[in-house]
Amino acid sequence: MTTDALDANPDVTSATVTVEVGGERVGLRYFAAGEAHGDPPVVLLHGIGLDAATVSWRHALPALADDRRVFAFDFPGHGESDSLSSYTHQRYLETLDGFLGALDIDRAALAGISMGGGVALGYALDAPQRVERLVLVDSYGLGRDAPWRPGGSMLLNVPGFDGLLGAGLSNPMAVAASLGGIAVDPSPGFVADVQRAVGPAAARALGEWQRDEFRADGLKTCYLDRLGEVEPPTLLVHGRDDPIFPVHWSERATRRIPDARFVAFEECGHWPPREYPEKFERVVGRFL
Repeated sequence: MTTDALDANPDVTSATVTVEVGGERVGLRYFAAGEAHGDPPVVLLHGIGLDAATVSWRHALPALADDRRVFAFDFPGHGESDSLSSYTHQRYLETLDGFLGALDIDRAALAGISMGGGVALGYALDAPQRVERLVLVDSYGLGRDAPWRPGGSMLLNVPGFDGLLGAGLSNPMAVAASLGGIAVDPSPGFVADVQRAVGPAAARALGEWQRDEFRADGLKTCYLDRLGEVEPPTLLVHGRDDPIFPVHWSERATRRIPDARFVAFEECGHWPPREYPEKFERVVGRFL
């Protein structure tokens, strides 16, 4: 397999499917590669804001498709998918459910990074019979609070902040600077992928999702007390130097999930599949 752009890779197909989310019909752009070989497919879930299917899964989707059918879609408000009237964790759970239903996928392995990890974990808890394996990468949903949450909550209530955020995600230099703050030495290709993928729609999705998730007493979505209920075998991958979600979140979760294993990526920030793509594909490929 080649690691060229997903939409230019002859082994990867791209299409759009329409699903219903919160009473709204929304078009989701997705990529697919590989053959089933009798195993459930793999569905890859990206994060919120500076992300899309072509960002987090640029290299992983074609590499993992050597052994399984693999899908990666753009969440609403990201990449080339349609927008929603509002963005919440629950709506992204509904998006995943709608995507699986639209493609007649009864059971799948789920791999999610950051916010997408929180969606994968929530879905595995709500519908365990539909999740064969679970991969959580620097995942949201594993902690009750983070040091940056109080300051982030204040900024979200500053008049005009959404406009500033949208302008920032439309500015290539600002995007590069933001990425440099959460990933260790991001490659030029990684930076270019993020710059192409994000814009005002992603800024709006990020701002609205954060307003719903950042509460006065901590983060709204936290599955810590339910980790003992996780049924699928679970792999937790975390960058040791992640400044957003601390590595101890995944270490602690590994002790609470009944069938779990943990791999830390040294000298790695928030984006293992892009900071160390070959290692990520090897670790996740073996697990799947």
